[in-house]
Amino acid sequence: MLDVQSLDELEPLARERVSRMAFDYIAGGAEDEWTLRENLAAFQRLQLIPRVLVDVTRRDLTTTVLGTRISMPVLIAPMAFHALVHAEGELATARAAARSNTIMIASTASNFSMEEIAAASDAARWFQLYFYRDRGLTRSLVERAATAGYKALCVTVDAPLIGRRPRDARNQFSLPAGLTMGNFKDAATADLPEAERESGLAAYVASQWDAGVTWKDVEWLRSISRLPVVLKGILSTEDARMAVEHGADGLVVSNHGGRQLDTVPATINVLPRIAEAAQGRIEILLDGGVRRGTDVLKALALGARACLLGRPVLWGLALEGAEGASAVLDLLRLELDSAMALAGCRSVEEITPALIWRGQ
Repeated sequence: MLDVQSLDELEPLARERVSRMAFDYIAGGAEDEWTLRENLAAFQRLQLIPRVLVDVTRRDLTTTVLGTRISMPVLIAPMAFHALVHAEGELATARAAARSNTIMIASTASNFSMEEIAAASDAARWFQLYFYRDRGLTRSLVERAATAGYKALCVTVDAPLIGRRPRDARNQFSLPAGLTMGNFKDAATADLPEAERESGLAAYVASQWDAGVTWKDVEWLRSISRLPVVLKGILSTEDARMAVEHGADGLVVSNHGGRQLDTVPATINVLPRIAEAAQGRIEILLDGGVRRGTDVLKALALGARACLLGRPVLWGLALEGAEGASAVLDLLRLELDSAMALAGCRSVEEITPALIWRGQ
C-alpha cells in the first residue's frame, strides 16, 4: 500500500514509474502553467476559523450528489487515458471508486469503453461527454451511456479546442502502440494522429470535436436524454445563470486543471461568486487544486456540494493500481474527517461560510 502522508508526495513517486510523455501529459498545464500553480496556491491562502466545545465524537462525511449517496463529498474527476499509467486503466479506477463508495466520471477519451468500465465494478458512475462534429456519433455516446447505467452526463464546455500545452507539443504527445480511445471502433475517432511539432491530441480535437457548441446544444442534449446534465468548465457568473436557465442539473466550477486558458483564476476563488449567482437552484461541484482534506472543507464552506479529484488518483493508479487509487481516496477521507472534527463540524451539513477567515 502507498506509504505517503500527503497527496503531494505522489507525483514525484509516480514520475519514476511512467514515461516522460505520459507524466508531462498528466502533470502539465497550458502555456506558462500559471493557473495550474494558482489552483494550489489559492487554497493555501484561505484560512479557517474553527468552532470549539462541540461534541464531535461522531462525524458523518456522507452526502448526496444529484440524488446519489456517496461516502464523502469527493468524486473521481473525468480524465482521459488511464492506461497510460496502468495496464488496467479505467477498469482499475472504477474498482477504486466502488471501494470508496463514490462516483467515477468516465471520460469520452477513456482507453476502455464505457461498457467495459460499467462491467468492471458496481460503482456509481457518470459519463463525461464531448460534442463531436458528427451529431449522430454524439447521440450514440449518450444513448450508450444510458443503456450502460451511467447516472448523469458531465458535459465539458471549456474545450472548443485544446489549450496550448508546451510539454505535449515538445513531446509530440500520442498514445503508445496498442492504446486507443475505447469508446470508438473507427480508426478516425479511436486513434490519435501523428502530428509534427504539436500534440496528437490537439490535432485530434481540431478534427473531431465541435468548436461551435452553444447553449442550443445543451437544449438539444436535454431533448434526447433523460439523464441529468452537469456542465463542467464554468467560471463566469453569467454562465452559471445561463446553466440554470437552460435546465442544467449541476455545474462544475473548473478551469480544466489549468490545461486550457492560462491565467484564468483559481476555481476556489471563483466559487463564492458562482454559488451566489446560482442561489441554490443548481448543484455546484468544484475541481482544480484539491490536495488536502482542508481543501475539501474550504470548498464546501464556500458553496460546493462536493469536489472532483483528478491527478492524484492517476498517480495512485500508477503506483499501486486500483489499490493505489483507493488509498488516495482513503487518505483524503481521513484528512477531511480530521479537519471536520477540528473545525467543530459533525456532518457536511454543518460546514458553513463562517469557517472561512475574512480578515476582519
